[in-house]
Amino acid sequence: MPRIDASKLNLEETVVQVSRVSKVVKGGRRFSIRALVVVGDRNGYVGVGLGKASEYTEAIRKGVEDAKKHLIHVSLIGTTIPFMVSTTFGASEVMLKPAAPGTGVIAGGAVRAVMESVGIRDILTKSLGSTNAANTVYACLKALRELRSPEEEAARRGKTVTELLGRKRAEQIAAASASAAEQAAALRAAREEENRERAALSGRRGGGDRDRRGGSDRGGDRGGDRRGGGDRRGR
Repeated sequence: MPRIDASKLNLEETVVQVSRVSKVVKGGRRFSIRALVVVGDRNGYVGVGLGKASEYTEAIRKGVEDAKKHLIHVSLIGTTIPFMVSTTFGASEVMLKPAAPGTGVIAGGAVRAVMESVGIRDILTKSLGSTNAANTVYACLKALRELRSPEEEAARRGKTVTELLGRKRAEQIAAASASAAEQAAALRAAREEENRERAALSGRRGGGDRDRRGGSDRGGDRGGDRRGGGDRRGR
């Protein structure tokens, strides 16, 4: 499977867990920070990564870089998933079930971070077995990787979507997909506008700081000129 180019996506990062871990060596224990990070564009792309370093910021940065290297594309129908799926990773088991529009994301912390990053807004989930955050997140990713859209399944079987699902269900899926695309475009435009406003605000703050610093420097120069003039008059 070819790697997805993260530079072409507007990814947002979510730190799921930051923990302090240790490694026992001959001289004693070596402590470090481990960060579990989820990145996604809220429009079908998501990735998970682990980062480990001696500082929090460096561990999170490494986690983000690792997540961008392991991006996957998830097949969605509107604001939910095509069908129910249940997978296990280690001792963790996760069940994902489609939900009607308006249900919201019914999920815990680790599962919710993945669902929101991928752009799912209506889903029912259940976490079984171990509650380890890393295993739960990787079980979610494994489940999302197994999803296929009706178009992909129909092409695999050599049928049309209408033949596979029926005319009424095919029309419902088409309407849901169109509505979800409009909502995603509106949310993306709102986020871009917010980012532009934040950048403009930070630029104005930086300009004010430069002006204040420049004014103090000019004042200092004028004071130096006056002092120099006084010295010359004294001489």
